[in-house]
Amino acid sequence: MPFTKKRQTALNILSVILVLVLLLYTARIYYIQVLNADKYSSAAKGSAATRTSVLKASRGEILDRYGRQIAINRDGYNIVFNKAYTKDNLNDVILSLTKLLNESGVEYIDKLPIEKSAPYGFNGDSTDKLLKTLGLAHFATSEDCFKRLIEKYELEAYKPDEQRAIMATRYGMDISDFSISYPYTFAEDIPSELMRKVSELGLFLDGVSVDVVPFRQYADTSLAVNLIGTVGPIYEEDWNDYKEKGYSFGDKVGKSGIELWAEDYLHGKDGEITYYIDTKGNIIDSRVTKKPISGKTIVLTLDSVIQRKTQDMLETSVRTLQATGGTATAGSAVVIDIKSGGVICSANYPTYDSATLSEKYNELLEDKRKPLTDRAFQGVYPIGSTIKPAVATAALETGKYHLGETIFCSQVYNYFNDYKPKCMHYHGTMNLKTALSKSCNYFFFDLGRRIGATTLTDYFKQFGLGVKTGVEVDDSAGILSNPATDGFGGDTLQISIGQLNAFTPLQMANYVATFANGGTHYRATLIKKIVSYDLKKTYDECNPEVVNQISIKPENINAIKEGMLSVTVDGTGRAALGDYPIKIGGKTGTSQTNSGADHSTYIVFAPFDNPEIAISVVLEHGHSGYASGSIVRNILDYCFFADDNSSEDTRFGTVLD
Repeated sequence: MPFTKKRQTALNILSVILVLVLLLYTARIYYIQVLNADKYSSAAKGSAATRTSVLKASRGEILDRYGRQIAINRDGYNIVFNKAYTKDNLNDVILSLTKLLNESGVEYIDKLPIEKSAPYGFNGDSTDKLLKTLGLAHFATSEDCFKRLIEKYELEAYKPDEQRAIMATRYGMDISDFSISYPYTFAEDIPSELMRKVSELGLFLDGVSVDVVPFRQYADTSLAVNLIGTVGPIYEEDWNDYKEKGYSFGDKVGKSGIELWAEDYLHGKDGEITYYIDTKGNIIDSRVTKKPISGKTIVLTLDSVIQRKTQDMLETSVRTLQATGGTATAGSAVVIDIKSGGVICSANYPTYDSATLSEKYNELLEDKRKPLTDRAFQGVYPIGSTIKPAVATAALETGKYHLGETIFCSQVYNYFNDYKPKCMHYHGTMNLKTALSKSCNYFFFDLGRRIGATTLTDYFKQFGLGVKTGVEVDDSAGILSNPATDGFGGDTLQISIGQLNAFTPLQMANYVATFANGGTHYRATLIKKIVSYDLKKTYDECNPEVVNQISIKPENINAIKEGMLSVTVDGTGRAALGDYPIKIGGKTGTSQTNSGADHSTYIVFAPFDNPEIAISVVLEHGHSGYASGSIVRNILDYCFFADDNSSEDTRFGTVLD
């Protein structure tokens, strides 16, 4: 048919009509989706069901007193099942994932207490939970459980090894309340390469996502490990308690140390994402309805530089002593802020690395050197002659001894007929200063006898000896003799030179700090302040807490301090500190043990004229105070003579305040 002008006109009219229709539809779509998007979205949501899911909050961090990182967060990848997107092919998806992880050499979470290979017997002691979940009697066998799991999860079409793999995840989902509100974590902290593989297979793995989540990381995995502690999964028996607090089953919680003590601060508050679901179960929209709030950050009193150096030096000292014929086997050192009770350093040797704790736990547990023990906070030792400043305080304050009085040391103390202990030397006539400087046992035998065990014990308690320090993590109360049973004759004499009783290095440091500051006994603490995650807001400054105030006359304090200065200048501690560039007050000690060489102890406060820090050192079987003196000197160097040009400057008086 020939093309005519009339036909052209008709086509033009139709084209115009088509364009107008398209414009009309476009305008309508724009009107609905742009101009009135909120109205129509709300209407759709109004007729839709809603479900909420958790958005994880970052765990608060742990810093040292200068803001140096100790426990921080890093981003990692978790494979997660989201109930809102799972379909009827859940078993196939799980099987695909398990095969992929097996090929990659990556473990997935498996809490099913049945062996992974035939004959599929029970593999642990958590079978009660499995039997209860399956509704089976307590005498049911592993075979009974396996069959019930196959029925429960419809696994008849799969091979036995595939059945075992699938049921592990399905069982894990059941015991962790898997739902839209509680996603299920299939695998944690997977490698980047595996993350990319799973992400690429996303269209074929319904309900599976790779989430970026924060993981706990320690800047130095062997730094103050006993104090910092660890995090771990929520145990099944604790799940209900944590669930009531808003936790998810896969959350990590503090298990020991500061991580445990500060759990309520560090955990933060999870957010929420709301899913809108139509009548067919399809998700039509999702919105973040509550933003997560990161946990608070804990600023410790610890100085991580001094802590690191002291740990290393303590190990070197013990090893060197052993290599040169010495008998030292272990040790600890504590540094305390005299003006607050804040623990600046708490070092132990031997110790362990938290990065390998799980794999080496049994080995560490069986190690005769007890590296898992926090000697500084939980090790108890007879402290020897370092008790003598406390004995002198009690004698002066009760009027049992007066300044200027002398006592004649004839080496053998003959007061009791049935017990005649000996002093290490024949000292002759001595006053308090010389008795402290030379550590004359005879002098303090006599003071102890005059004072009596009951009064001595009371003063020890006032100095914080034999009672818990109040520090945030677990510490020992020590061993304090009972005056009713140990308050007679020779026992009192032994108590007055640091035997029978046994205290922790932490108590020893706090005791000398209490004396050096004039008698104010502070609660020992590891917490300097609690701040927001971004460090911009302070919630608690954690001001020093006074436990008690010991009444000590200034002249008595000065007299005892002069004796402690003489210890380091020309007395028993002069070998280590006799030439030290600043004046130091101190007291050495050796304490008898049930077996092996004596323990070596040393306490100091510094500087002498304006005390800022107190130090206690204990070397197990170190033989004499000299052995621990070199450790004390090194710690003093770390505290007062750091390199001015170093970013690790920790000189007290310039940074501490």
